Parts: sequence; structure tokens; C-alpha cells
Amino acid sequence: MKQKTLWINQIKGLCICLVVIYHSVITFYPHLNALHSPLSALLAKCWVYFNLYLAPFRMPVFFFISGYLIRRYIDEVDWKNSLDKRLWSIVWVLMLWGVLQWQALTHLNAWLAPERELNTTSNAAYADSLTGFITGMLTASTSLWYLYALVVYFTLCKLLSRWKVPLVGLLALASIAINFMPLPWWGMNSVVRNMIYYSLGAWYGVQLMTWMQARVWRRDWLAVAAFAVVSVVLWFANVPLPLSLLSILLIMTLFSRLEQRFAVGPDNLLNVIGSNTIAIYTTHRILIEGMSLFLIHELNGGAWPVWAELTLVLFYPFASLLLCTLVGLAARKLSTALTGDFFFTPPARLTPVQAAR
Repeated sequence: MKQKTLWINQIKGLCICLVVIYHSVITFYPHLNALHSPLSALLAKCWVYFNLYLAPFRMPVFFFISGYLIRRYIDEVDWKNSLDKRLWSIVWVLMLWGVLQWQALTHLNAWLAPERELNTTSNAAYADSLTGFITGMLTASTSLWYLYALVVYFTLCKLLSRWKVPLVGLLALASIAINFMPLPWWGMNSVVRNMIYYSLGAWYGVQLMTWMQARVWRRDWLAVAAFAVVSVVLWFANVPLPLSLLSILLIMTLFSRLEQRFAVGPDNLLNVIGSNTIAIYTTHRILIEGMSLFLIHELNGGAWPVWAELTLVLFYPFASLLLCTLVGLAARKLSTALTGDFFFTPPARLTPVQAAR
């Protein structure tokens, strides 16, 4: 069980790395409009498209793993203990870091890009009023929508587990339909789109894991290849569900096989990152916003030599990932050492002390 937890933790580490790269790309490259070198412009476009093609390998796997790891609380733990040990911790981080991100991004934009026109309704972190912030958080229009989704998914999966067979089909249809009939809130669209993956992990994760590990995949390579071709065609038709399911299968199989061949230790880099996904997830958005605002201004100002511009455009996502990871890990250590992990773990509920008789 320990080894299984470690290799699954590695997948969590990979997923949070892909999330950081995703945000690094979308907040930086689309806003570069004064690059000197045509090669720099080409590299920027390559990063944008590469980021797009990574989509099926990012959040679907993340949510499947999240559902799989929470399955015991859905099947065996009562509501009171589930609320205390699972939901409250996520709600705490969502509320606390929602406010911290809102204040940090508001001040960063006022400082580094006062001329920038922000859509105050697109993200709770850009809200210009408390009402706007609360509305954004309630509609999942926040960079922390993953945490919002975890609360919603867990609640619904636990409430509706006895009807899981028909609900899996309905969630699959909802995941497809939301691409053609989106809601007004981008975050809520993502919540609807990804619930199928969490529910599969929570309701059927054990069976799927057993089936996956028992298969001799080299015998099924032709069927897998055919399904992959069909999945890619559907992905281009704006139906990413089959390709996302295939990505879950491939990534889980790959890491499972690697664990069987190579020992996975607790100090493995991806395992360390996977054990601190919440810290990296909550802190990276602030760092990325500050870096992108500063560097966009520098590059668009035309002051950098071509070699420096090319180097930055080529390696920026990796440098951003390294910095965000180190800061996230350091933030968790400081939070634990100085505040009892106040920033990532809710305060313990005070138990009344009975008077001595």
C-alpha cells in the first residue's frame, strides 16, 4: 500500500507541474507583441499550442487520482468525520487563499501594470469589490477552482453513491455537452467537465486499478492504437472525453510499470512535489502573475538583446516551474514551522477544558 501511494503521489506531482506550466504559458506568451526575432515569435506560438495539446493529460488525471484517494471517505466514513477531516480542510484553504490571491493580484497589477484593463468579473482575484469577489468564488470563477471542485465532487459522490451506475453515464454526457452549451462561468464549465473523472476514481477506482495492472498491454496495442486515433479525431471535434480517459489509462499504466521495475522512494522529486500539491497550487498563481507582468513589460519594451529574448522565450515555463515549486515547498515548510501550518491546514477546533473537581 505504501508503494502504491508513492507512485500515485508521483502522478500528482506530474499533474501539478503541468498545471504550473499551463498557467505560466497562458499568462505570458499571448501578451508578447513586440518580439525582435521571428524565431522568438515562433517559439512563443509553439509553447501556446503545446500547452493546448497537454490539456487531456492534466486535469482529468489529477481528478481521477483525487477521487481514487478519497474513496474510503465516500464508502466507509460517516458524514461528521468526513466533514471534519476532508471537506473542512479544503474549504479553509479555498477561503484563505482566495482572499490572499485577490489582494496579492490586485496590488501586483496596480504596481506593475496600472494601465492594464482587467475584466473584474472574469476571475475573483480581479474583483473590484467584496460582492464581486464573493460572486466569483461562488461561481467557481477563480484560479482556485480545483479546490472548489473537490468540495462539490466529494459531496455529490458521497450523497449519490447508491445511484453511481446511471450517474456515471449522465456525468459523461454532461462532460461532453458542456463543450457545446457552456455556462456563463468558465470555472463552472471546468467543474462540470471534470466531475466524470473524479467520480470514476471515487466509485470505480479500485476495480479500474486492478484491471489496469492485470492487463498485458502489449497484446492489446492494436486496440489501444485504434482507440487513440478515434480519440484524437473526437478531440479535434471538441469531444475530449475519450482522449482524457485514454490519458488516465496510459499515465497510470506507465507509472505503475515504472514502480514495478524501479524502487520509488519517499525522497523522489515527483513524490515530494506530489506531497505538496496544495502549497504549490495556491502559491504559484501569485508568483506567475508577478513574473509575467514584469517580463511582458520588459520584452515588449524592446530593451533585451535577441539572444536573451530567445533564451527567455524558450525556457520561461521551465524556469517558472522551478521557482514556483521551490517557493511552494518553502511556503509549506515556513507555514508548518512558524504557524503550525495555518496557511494550509485549518486550525484545530478548541475543545472546552472541563473544570477540575
